[in-house]
Amino acid sequence: METAPRLISTPGSTRDPRQPGAPAGPAAPDDTQSLSAAPDETPPVAPREAGASGSAAAKGDDELMDAYSRAVIRAAEEVGPSVVNIEAHAPGAAGRRRGPDGDRGGTGSGFLFTPDGLVLTNSHVVHGAKYIEVTLQDGRHMIASLVGDDPDTDLAVLRIAGDELKPARLGDSETLKPGQLVIAIGNPLGFQATVTAGVVSALGRSLRSHSGRRMENIIQTDAALNPGNSGGPLVSSRGEVVGVNTAMIQPAQNLCFAIPSNTARWVASRLIQHGRIRRAYLGLAGETVRLQRRRVVELQLPTQTGILVLHVEKGSPAQRAGLADGDLILAFGTEPVAGIDDLHRLLTEPRIGAATQVTLLRLGRKLTLEITPEESRADAGR
Repeated sequence: METAPRLISTPGSTRDPRQPGAPAGPAAPDDTQSLSAAPDETPPVAPREAGASGSAAAKGDDELMDAYSRAVIRAAEEVGPSVVNIEAHAPGAAGRRRGPDGDRGGTGSGFLFTPDGLVLTNSHVVHGAKYIEVTLQDGRHMIASLVGDDPDTDLAVLRIAGDELKPARLGDSETLKPGQLVIAIGNPLGFQATVTAGVVSALGRSLRSHSGRRMENIIQTDAALNPGNSGGPLVSSRGEVVGVNTAMIQPAQNLCFAIPSNTARWVASRLIQHGRIRRAYLGLAGETVRLQRRRVVELQLPTQTGILVLHVEKGSPAQRAGLADGDLILAFGTEPVAGIDDLHRLLTEPRIGAATQVTLLRLGRKLTLEITPEESRADAGR
């Protein structure tokens, strides 16, 4: 029996599919068949030039680096050298304050924000410290002096002396949007230069400082924070500080908070100028209560809640103005007051020494008294 010849496909023997067995063009010379490898042989592979493998791998790694990773790396490289570790040495354990995130004052993070050595951090990290040590990213250790701190906003400014200090840029926190990428840098649990990333979860949150005042316009983020991150920067993808990390909620996950950079910029300027934040003081204690619906309609009141005066201090502006226990404060100046937090927000530095009208309810009657706030005694004593 004859065996049909094996057909070998070569570059010169392209066949016409319409006429099986008929070549579409001139047949290739016979000697081209010798170029085909036998079924059990492997065609030889041309050797690569030295170094080609390494450069190809590096190029592949660069291509795998997506925009998210590049943004985080760029921000970390830009702000990382400005981040510092802070050790606050207090006279004793009783002298240390507990911050909103539950960690004891004494260790935390901060960041340089001026080239002459000013450091921004949290008040609960350094408040009451006898002396403060700062460690830079390059390993240098320095003693810092406290320029000023404000427990009501949980911010503090330190000063260090050194050469080649790299400050971070403060951005505009008003431009933040929910979902925007943010990066937290700090020293959680003693692990220096730790970088975590997340998004802005929400804006305009409220949070109590350890002094009891409500901090407004707080940034919520899911960038992981741990004890020791307090005072570190929250950074945008452009490498600008948009917040000062201040708190986390335990045991919840990814519920972390930062003070907006615009608030930090304003507070820092006052601390540098005065060493404290000057606030007005009335000298009364009260609580937020709901008003009777009938009174609200009858007197056309702007809010359905007010401040019930529980105690008036002797010799205070409130006593001199004639306020008494049981009064219901409804407005301060031209601003309606729905509760204690509203009154705190209005007792700012310009109110000190300025006569202001207070609208209140006393035994069902609407009255107006004039009060002249003083500088807060706690602030003046700092």
